Amino acid sequence: MTRTPSDGTRFGTLAVHAGQAPEAETGAIMPPIFQTSTYVQPDVAHPKGGYDYARVQNPTREALERNVAGLEGGKHAVAFASGLSAIEAVVKRLSAGDHIVTEENTYGGVTRMFTRVIEKLGIEFSFVDTRDPDQIRDAMRPTTKLVHVETPTNPMMRICDISVTAEIAHEGGALLMVDNTFASPFNQRPLALGADVTVHSSTKYLNGHSDIIGGILAVDDDDLAEDIRFVRKSTGAVPGPMDAWLCLRGTKTLHVRMERHNENGLAVANFLEDHSAIRRVIYPGLESHPQHDLAGQQMSGFTGMVALDLGDPARARALATGTRVFQLAESLGGVESLISVPALQTHASVPKERREAMGVTEGLVRLSVGIEDIDDLLEDLDQALA
Repeated sequence: MTRTPSDGTRFGTLAVHAGQAPEAETGAIMPPIFQTSTYVQPDVAHPKGGYDYARVQNPTREALERNVAGLEGGKHAVAFASGLSAIEAVVKRLSAGDHIVTEENTYGGVTRMFTRVIEKLGIEFSFVDTRDPDQIRDAMRPTTKLVHVETPTNPMMRICDISVTAEIAHEGGALLMVDNTFASPFNQRPLALGADVTVHSSTKYLNGHSDIIGGILAVDDDDLAEDIRFVRKSTGAVPGPMDAWLCLRGTKTLHVRMERHNENGLAVANFLEDHSAIRRVIYPGLESHPQHDLAGQQMSGFTGMVALDLGDPARARALATGTRVFQLAESLGGVESLISVPALQTHASVPKERREAMGVTEGLVRLSVGIEDIDDLLEDLDQALA
């Protein structure tokens, strides 16, 4: 499906051109890598073009930010050294005594940061199943300043109704932050559905080549963007110019890659759902997914992320170590297909009782379906399951 953002420019054209122009001095078609820590100033405290120190401004990073802002349909984007540092920057706008409502099935690193780092600073959290708007509403307090959700979630592929959640958050005077990493802006645009902040681990689909660590926020509100930039300047979690350039290289092909990720993900999910060795397949694009209709309303594609429950830890481990094309590795969203056991890898830091209550058992396997030939992927899974 061709995505047409609100300004009328279609998604593929934005991916290639948004926020960029040929470099003024040479006409270079790609923004240069400004590999510098500081800038010479023509007079004391009068930096040329506002550039004084690279922690604050870097032209390569700014090109990436303009591009992602265009893809997400926001006025601003702010890039960070990782997805975790991007989320942390929003949380650092809060004070001791403030409260955050968050999806319980977030990436394990987010849960670890919230419970073992941020809580020590006096910020309180309520972990809820955000599939149920009533749970979000019931968790809201007068001190709630932020609602944080993932949709789809990692790894259980839960879907949160972004529009309804935005209404609940705003009624309570809180911001809504949506982690859009699993969907990518090609498949879902939370700002258009009422979210205040969209966050990505740009390590994943935005970059798409498994060669950087990065994070990025997209927002519409000018004051909020300025606050977030101030936090980044003050705390220093900036991406290097090479990482920003590589991510910008990746976003230029995002629409092409996501079409193949969507196509391959659905094909793998259909294959696994019909396989006798699989107890359950979790993929929003399947009609068997309990929130399939909601996913179809707020997503235009269902990505390459597939979870499957084999019901047995030994069988899950055998599958994860038995594939040949799917590589056993953490992370996701790259051109290559990856396989992992979340309970023992990406979500190992989540308390076992909480993991298992959500269904993240040692029998659950997560696939990040890449852009390889689909027949090779299906044959690989078939031989490993056999």
